[in-house]
Amino acid sequence: MPKILFVEDDQFIAEIYKKKFETSGLDADNVGTGKAVLRAVKGDSYDLVLLDLVIPEMSGKEVLKELRTNDEYDKNLKIVVFSNLSSAEDRDECLQLGANGFISKTEYTPSEVVEEIQRFLRQFEEQERNGIRESASGFEGGLGRRGKKILFLEDESVFIEMFGKRLRDEGYDVVLKGEGVSGLDVAMAGGFDMLITDIMMPGVGGHEIVSRLRQTDFGKNIPIILLSASLEDEQLSEIAEGSAVDRAFSKTRITPSELAYAVNDVFKKRS
Repeated sequence: MPKILFVEDDQFIAEIYKKKFETSGLDADNVGTGKAVLRAVKGDSYDLVLLDLVIPEMSGKEVLKELRTNDEYDKNLKIVVFSNLSSAEDRDECLQLGANGFISKTEYTPSEVVEEIQRFLRQFEEQERNGIRESASGFEGGLGRRGKKILFLEDESVFIEMFGKRLRDEGYDVVLKGEGVSGLDVAMAGGFDMLITDIMMPGVGGHEIVSRLRQTDFGKNIPIILLSASLEDEQLSEIAEGSAVDRAFSKTRITPSELAYAVNDVFKKRS
């Protein structure tokens, strides 16, 4: 049973989530202060720390910094921030401080939080397996991917960081564009093997980019994966079942490893 440390100082909220975690097959300890987090991870072993940012004694960011810079703590400890503070700046800062992921309290129900935790746990397990294989083989298993170039159109830095890094770790050459007009220009110029694009992009949206690209000789058969933070699963399924794109995902519900596997699978089926 995966064991998590749930950091929440509101005891009413903590009890609700702790019961939800335990009925979902997660062994959950709860602490409510920054210093208690440091004591807990020294005294026990956890598969994941779910860290609030606004807590007594030390802020979540101070705790995160301490855990990542002090050699007394395991640098492989997996930390996912779970907070009402969910601006792009907060997410970026937490990732830069060493968080492995971010879940916004306001965007998920308790059941959805459990689903996200389980996704992260699968992702961490996959990364561990991949890390062992890659360090032992020097990416020999991915040499065929190194010649593949992916154009990745995304304007939110947290997703650029998570997805872009994972795809590069998988052995792909990733070209990033954070704005729709320049992204469309690069897409129309060709020279890449796959397009991954967010639907909502500044300037020109993902739907238009896909439509324009499909009208070209180069782009009519290029693999395309569409990402969205706003469409419901049913809408994404309808898009994926059409002929314009190969896959469509909610970018807040797919882990970097799951996206990498989807990319691998699309290339495999296209070969």
